[in-house]
Amino acid sequence: MLSASQLVQLNQRRDAPGLRQLAGHGAVLLVGALLWGLPLAGYNPAARLIPWPLRLLGLLLLGLGLAFGFCTMHESGHRTAFASRQLNDRVAWWAGVLSFYNADFYRRYHQWHHRYTHLPGLDPELEDSPPSDLSSYLLELSAIPWWIGKIRGHWAGIRGDFAGRPYISSEAIPAVRRSIQLQFVVYGVLLLASIPAGNGLLFWLWLLPLAVAQPLLRFVLLAEHGGCPFVPDGLRNTRTTLTLAPLRLLMWQMPFHTEHHLYPSLPFHALARAHDLLAAQIEQVESGYLAVHRRFLADLSALSLPFLATGSLADQAAAAES
Repeated sequence: MLSASQLVQLNQRRDAPGLRQLAGHGAVLLVGALLWGLPLAGYNPAARLIPWPLRLLGLLLLGLGLAFGFCTMHESGHRTAFASRQLNDRVAWWAGVLSFYNADFYRRYHQWHHRYTHLPGLDPELEDSPPSDLSSYLLELSAIPWWIGKIRGHWAGIRGDFAGRPYISSEAIPAVRRSIQLQFVVYGVLLLASIPAGNGLLFWLWLLPLAVAQPLLRFVLLAEHGGCPFVPDGLRNTRTTLTLAPLRLLMWQMPFHTEHHLYPSLPFHALARAHDLLAAQIEQVESGYLAVHRRFLADLSALSLPFLATGSLADQAAAAES
């Protein structure tokens, strides 16, 4: 749908846009940490004068910076955020640490998601059935299943147990296992540092803000494919959501999701231009996340699988390959 000359222009990878975006994301984290964290630290009496509305705003900003670090990891995991592959990989790994993902695991998982987008039994994002009624919809937005899945997945990864996950090849297992183990070494160091200080650093400045903002991340991520047809057609199985510029920036332009799935090689800063070129051909476009969720609530059954996938993900993938 895009010409060769358009692709050459849009596919240009540069460090400068990614560094500016990273600085902006870091600023959200910093402002949030100062407004929320300084009064907790107790070292500066003046910080205790920060009114509670500003403190709570800081908690929310810090949480958004942490939870939406997933978007930083996603873009860098595609190795399109920066021109340098090494910089992409380092930013992705640390963004994963902040958002409680592992970048090396997620990159392989996400490759399969792009390969088998929204196909039951093949797309690993559909390993857990989408919500089909109000209770499961609210549970999904609470992020409780996400926390449980992350804890179980990380624990299995630490042990090197990737059974039923064909996107982690046997050759990749040692590297992915080491990456997850190293990530938990970082968490362990932070925990040990916070205990003598008696300030609960890991809880107050990471776990609590992350828990506060995770439902907001679930809210926007559910719109990417939720309610779209379960078909191998990128124009139909993925949704672009037109939203406010601040949210687009925080999400590294991920709301232009159809464009991203059609052309995953495009860097985040080219997606708005790609949307201008492709908008007339994209079937799934919605004017805001509230509009998407109003549609969900009108018919929650549209989110659920139209049929039950048979066999494991590995079995389905082997059948698809044959």
